Amino acid sequence: MGHSIPKVTTFLMFSGQAEEAMKFYTSLFDQSEIISIARYGPNEAGAEGTVMQAAFSLKGQVFMCIDSSVKHDFTFTPAMSLYVTCDTEEEIDRVFQRLAQDGSVLMPLAAYPFSEKFGWVADKYGVSWQLNLAKSSPA
Repeated sequence: MGHSIPKVTTFLMFSGQAEEAMKFYTSLFDQSEIISIARYGPNEAGAEGTVMQAAFSLKGQVFMCIDSSVKHDFTFTPAMSLYVTCDTEEEIDRVFQRLAQDGSVLMPLAAYPFSEKFGWVADKYGVSWQLNLAKSSPA
């Protein structure tokens, strides 16, 4: 299936963990895949083998990422997060637990006035995720 990069795409900048993060994220969600990876070669701007530019999809939504070839003092902030609607309770529980591992929980997985089940977590790479359980349709 051919993918074209949408005109507006979330772009994540890592410092050497882009490929590891992509593999981790695509392992968590259904309909997810690594679409393309271009790596730095010898004597190029970035460390050889790190990600010059990559694209991946989570639940059909396309993202881009790189390993920055420039050292920088900033990282991800929870003020910008990926909001994911999970289809089942099993999915939200599993994904939350995996993302929280070596990360930090900003709001525990629970019922809130705005959601039957919701959690907010920053993963081990510093990327923050809001996970929401899809509303159950009345029987």
